[in-house]
Amino acid sequence: MYGLIGKMRAARGQRDVVMTVLRESTGALPGCLSYIIATDPADADAIWVTEVWTDQASHKASLQLPEVQAAIAKARPFIGGFEFQVETHPVGGFGLAETKTG
Repeated sequence: MYGLIGKMRAARGQRDVVMTVLRESTGALPGCLSYIIATDPADADAIWVTEVWTDQASHKASLQLPEVQAAIAKARPFIGGFEFQVETHPVGGFGLAETKTG
């Protein structure tokens, strides 16, 4: 599996707009096992996104989907920036199938 955890910043006071666009665009994405959008209780403009994909290729392919491209264009004016993004290799957990490691 392939995972991403990222923190983005909405333009001041626009967090709910960005989160609405993200929620509306996270329907059936091929290869996406989990896509969690969360607020930051200590930062009114921050949005955390945690993703789990079957593999990195599925994530990369999703960025080319017309509905994802449209969501990016719709949200862009309301995004203040991206603070960081880290890649992970999920091995399982509640809601995810266990995979063999080693």
